[in-house]
Amino acid sequence: MIRRTATLSPKRPTATNGEAPRVSSPGAAEPDRQEALELVLSLMAIPGESGREGAVAQEITRRLLDAGAKREDIRHDDAHRRSVLPGEVGNLIFKLPGTVRAPRRLLMAHLDTVPLCIGSKPKLEGGWVRSADATTGLGADDRAGASVVLSTALVILRHKLPHPPLTFFWPVQEEVGLHGARHARLSMLGKPKLAFNWDGGPAEKLTVGATGAYRMTITIQGRASHAGGAPERGVSAIAIAGIAIAELQRNGWHGLIQKGRHTGTSNIGIIRGGAATNVVTPSVEVRAEARSHDPIFRKRIVREIDKAFSRAAREVRSSDHHTGHVKIDTRVDYEAFKLADDEACVLAAEEAVRDVGLEPLRAIGNGGLDANWMTAHGIPTVTMGCGQQFVHTTDERLDVAAFHSACRIALRLATTASS
Repeated sequence: MIRRTATLSPKRPTATNGEAPRVSSPGAAEPDRQEALELVLSLMAIPGESGREGAVAQEITRRLLDAGAKREDIRHDDAHRRSVLPGEVGNLIFKLPGTVRAPRRLLMAHLDTVPLCIGSKPKLEGGWVRSADATTGLGADDRAGASVVLSTALVILRHKLPHPPLTFFWPVQEEVGLHGARHARLSMLGKPKLAFNWDGGPAEKLTVGATGAYRMTITIQGRASHAGGAPERGVSAIAIAGIAIAELQRNGWHGLIQKGRHTGTSNIGIIRGGAATNVVTPSVEVRAEARSHDPIFRKRIVREIDKAFSRAAREVRSSDHHTGHVKIDTRVDYEAFKLADDEACVLAAEEAVRDVGLEPLRAIGNGGLDANWMTAHGIPTVTMGCGQQFVHTTDERLDVAAFHSACRIALRLATTASS
């Protein structure tokens, strides 16, 4: 999932603990470009919105087995059973014992796409891949990342390349709140010391931090009445929602939020309610989110949303003095994080990027990533790009050159040992 980011100046820090891997160009293995392109075209065409990733997980498993993986090394966890969203399968995990002594590395990318990508027909046009169906997204977010990780595993298996212990990890349900990473069975990952996630942007971009977010479910209870015969006796839940949203917009608490030195975002994303035009709507459910890198300011945004809906509920009254009621359920979706400048996975990623002829660029994301939860779990994870552009739109496209660079970077990270 690609998001709006703030880029930081390129850095060339030196590890202070001597643990960052070094990547060496001479004789470095290279991915099969044609196979990698075929992989991504194939995976993007498989429907697999959040909670329905079974078919794409099955295809990845089939290709791993065909390349010589042992079935007992390929497993699913039960994240889909512990998520708030029911799902077909849990996270897909493939572990390889090392052939050289070095810390375990984890390579990951989420399986799911947004619903807009169902029906994608990937089509290669010069140096780009787009959906031939103009009404769908492409699904490069994040099938391009999933293909980078799969391509790396297949090359290692087929060519028996020397490698440290490896975990290949394909989480589910990223697009709806990072639920796969949140509920991952960490014991199944093998205690990786270096972790790399592929999820959006140019191949040289390294996202080293990202914002945190709350999700809110706002239940508005009004009072039904005949909209033609006695509208004054009703309390419209829709009117309450409208007044609250208008106040938030007017006072700068909806959309991009800038209050002095503090910044964040909020969005009212879903409104459900009403069954007939001749009934004053008695109940509405609103779903919203609030984001900020600053957890204190993020709570402030949530409080402002709460106050706006509570005030609106008191404002809308029936002729016999009934008012509405609001119930707001809030939960942390993911917490903000920022990796240390000398974090080993960041230094390793930067060296691998330089090894393929690119200059790494660190960035801070204003959206959630599986890396938010991986880092919270104690596995610092840098997120790298693989060529997706304009994701979550019908203009989505994949930069083929950037995708191939990402495959090269991933193979180097998976096959080089610490110095």
